Amino acid sequence: MKFAWITMALLLCPAMAGAAKRSEVLKQVESSMLVTGTIETHADGTVGSTTIDKPEKLPAGVVDFVQQQVATWKFEPVVIDGKARPTRSPMSVRLIAKRLDDKNYSIGVRNANFSGTTPSEGETLTSIKLKPPSYPQNVAMSGASGVVYVVVKVGKDGRVSDAIVEQVNLKTIGLESEMASWRKSLSNAALLGTRKWTFATPTKGELADDEFWLARVPVAFYMDKRFNTAYGKWEMYIPGIRQTIPWSDEDRPGFSPDGLADGGVYMLGKNDGPKLLTPLDGT
Repeated sequence: MKFAWITMALLLCPAMAGAAKRSEVLKQVESSMLVTGTIETHADGTVGSTTIDKPEKLPAGVVDFVQQQVATWKFEPVVIDGKARPTRSPMSVRLIAKRLDDKNYSIGVRNANFSGTTPSEGETLTSIKLKPPSYPQNVAMSGASGVVYVVVKVGKDGRVSDAIVEQVNLKTIGLESEMASWRKSLSNAALLGTRKWTFATPTKGELADDEFWLARVPVAFYMDKRFNTAYGKWEMYIPGIRQTIPWSDEDRPGFSPDGLADGGVYMLGKNDGPKLLTPLDGT
């Protein structure tokens, strides 16, 4: 389900917008908003209720749209001690708006993320030192910004033994050649920065004896604090192609790394939240 009557303002860089043809710009631009809340499911995996955080901060129509979408979802039943149980979990939903014309947009759900109970101390991968990477000079000179979603492979010594860029989303519009150059430079800078990162590895629980651990770390490169978007505000971005992670066969329907908040460390391999079975129209 989609609707197309919400009006929004896009943060376009005038110089970049002027550099590209209008038709080219309109094809690239998406507007995004992360909506958070809580979801409750019945034992059979159907949705019981949804609570949206800070509904007064969201544009008119967004709360109803999210609740209508979530009500149709179906989850894999959560079985505890041999019996299917109801669940209550945090929820984050990434909305995507695409321009139809000068006044109207189509709205869809790009991804939805859920997490269960917070792991006990010592049961998960936590950061010790995450020094921000240097801003690439060519990107800085262009005034471009973006977010690099890095997946790191951490060994028993707490250091990064390997890393891959899963996706790069830009916050600035340019020509295709410019954006390709920015993505490459931001990716290289983020990967170089991971060499100095250190982590505290799990010391107890079911993951403590693993040979290595994986975590997603969003790395934000912002030239303008305007891009640190407040909750309930649309943000402009140009999503990049999502790459396959070579060390993981993780497959969560509806998941995309751009549903993760900047600055966090999100461990792979342990997802206590309910598994969404319903395909999303924005993926």
